[in-house]
Amino acid sequence: MGLLTSSREGHVDLTLADVRRVLACGLAGDRWYVDAWPFVLRGTLDVLVGGAGRQWPVPGRPLLRVGDRAGFWTVTRSDPGGLALDATVRAPGTVSLLTEWFARPGGGTRVRLDVAFHPHGALGTAYLLADLPARELVAELTHRRMIGDLRKVS
Repeated sequence: MGLLTSSREGHVDLTLADVRRVLACGLAGDRWYVDAWPFVLRGTLDVLVGGAGRQWPVPGRPLLRVGDRAGFWTVTRSDPGGLALDATVRAPGTVSLLTEWFARPGGGTRVRLDVAFHPHGALGTAYLLADLPARELVAELTHRRMIGDLRKVS
């Protein structure tokens, strides 16, 4: 755990390509980056404070591409080694999500999730400190959802 970033790691017995196919999937359906309950709750809270919430459907293609929008996320990276998303929500700073996957010696894949908040100004700094326990919970629950989705494939 860091002040700006909350991280989690796990291992699955899948190839890098299979992990990417699941975690960067842009097809219609229940997707971890939109439908994990912390993101459903955050989207609802965003609407309550005047934001747009989870306004965008997934794009409907096998893999997300840079520039795609889904839920309240904008894809800023989508490549064979990872997926980065920036949140379009009302917050006194920038919220981002980075998921990377790495081959493990001996087989399988290591999956890493980083949830980050970069504050803007004094309000953002106060929010950063107040939000840290919630961000840790979001990281843990989102990581569990990702690993659960991946284990359905193996």
